[in-house]
Amino acid sequence: MPVIFAALLLVLLAILASVVLIPITLVMRYRAGTARRRVRAWLATINAVGLAVSTAFFLTAAALTNIWVPDAFAYASAGLVSGALIGFAGLALTRWEVTLGAVFYTPNRWLVLAITLAVTGRLAYGFWRGWNAWHTLAGDASWVAAAGVAGSLAAGAVILGYYFVYWLGVRRRAPRGRN
Repeated sequence: MPVIFAALLLVLLAILASVVLIPITLVMRYRAGTARRRVRAWLATINAVGLAVSTAFFLTAAALTNIWVPDAFAYASAGLVSGALIGFAGLALTRWEVTLGAVFYTPNRWLVLAITLAVTGRLAYGFWRGWNAWHTLAGDASWVAAAGVAGSLAAGAVILGYYFVYWLGVRRRAPRGRN
């Protein structure tokens, strides 16, 4: 019995710690997102390929989700296009520094802050809407559809579209040769 109690206490402490650490992780994410970095072609290529694969899986999952949640694929597609447009804006707003043999970039602080807050806000709203739908749902209506899954898919797609276009742009700016 004490082992079960200790395990439950550890799980509760882990959940509490993750909730308490959310503000710290947001600040660290913002700081990392606005840091000056050197353009490395290999890293940009790996990121772009990884995001392309993730986007393909994401759209496949959205198409399957569309069976149970109306307009899930349409929301995900619209989010992907919106994110790509924001990615082009992000590339235009990025400060590029070309030095002898290297290129450095610093993402726009306001855009990074807006994306971070948008994702955070959508997650918080999704939790609230899911909790509210769980308690107020009546009859045979779908909790998944009522919880706003399509909107959450759109928010995730915005991030995928943004970073995919952004890393393609970073890759394009990489100097030729070894870096």
